[in-house]
Amino acid sequence: MPTFCDRQGKLEALKGRLRGLGSAAVAFSAGVDSSFLLDLAAEVLGARVLAVTARSRVFPRQEQEEAEAFCRARGIRQAFVEVEELSIPGFADNPPDRCYLCKRELFGQIREKAASEGLAAVLEGSNLDDDGDYRPGRRALRELGVLSPLREAGLTKDEIRALSRERGLPTWQKPSLACLASRFPYGQRLTAEALARVERAERWLAARVDGLGQLRVRCHGDLARIEVAPDRFPSLVAGAREIVAAFRSMGFAYVSLDLQGYRTGSLNETLGRARGALQRAAEI
Repeated sequence: MPTFCDRQGKLEALKGRLRGLGSAAVAFSAGVDSSFLLDLAAEVLGARVLAVTARSRVFPRQEQEEAEAFCRARGIRQAFVEVEELSIPGFADNPPDRCYLCKRELFGQIREKAASEGLAAVLEGSNLDDDGDYRPGRRALRELGVLSPLREAGLTKDEIRALSRERGLPTWQKPSLACLASRFPYGQRLTAEALARVERAERWLAARVDGLGQLRVRCHGDLARIEVAPDRFPSLVAGAREIVAAFRSMGFAYVSLDLQGYRTGSLNETLGRARGALQRAAEI
């Protein structure tokens, strides 16, 4: 486990990196990583930092509200970009490079906002642990010249949580976020109704069952597959009847509990099959 000295060394290097930029726009989702990055950037750069938050169907409304509250409480300037992902050519088909299509549009708008404000750089909150998963959106970041200073500093998720706690940030133990489109298997068409249904299901479940922590409701057609940590299984089983009734009222026909439990990017486990299916469909 990284030591306190390790964390502090990385923190000082990160501060130096931010100071050298002079000014920046920070893509801000109210998650653990972007909250830490924004708070530190505001400390180092003061009024020369701008938080930019997306208003979008694929980001839960609650997170947008929390992003506004975070900036308001700290006096950080905030701007918004409107992103309509379902209008991006190919996005609704949910291909394996869906994240690239989304981030290309999102960060293109953020870069325009930064340029209009005379800001030197666009920053986002990827950390070192993100290297371990399939992340096609990183190509869009490279193409647009977006910087990932947490990753550059070698900070892991655990280190960012620890540093966030030391700074008194309310997000230090917040569950990891991901856009709502990540709840659907590649190749399953995305609609506004389906995205809203998943958001509603997760919000209901988190409010109804205490202490679930990290939670995902993956949508496989009319089947909902719930992912939580294995030690939370008993809570779900105890409320199974109520959960099934609520999910059916939202439009799901079947409700299941994934016995492997929550893990990042579980739908990437079938990525090879998804690519093959899409290729075969294109050849018909």
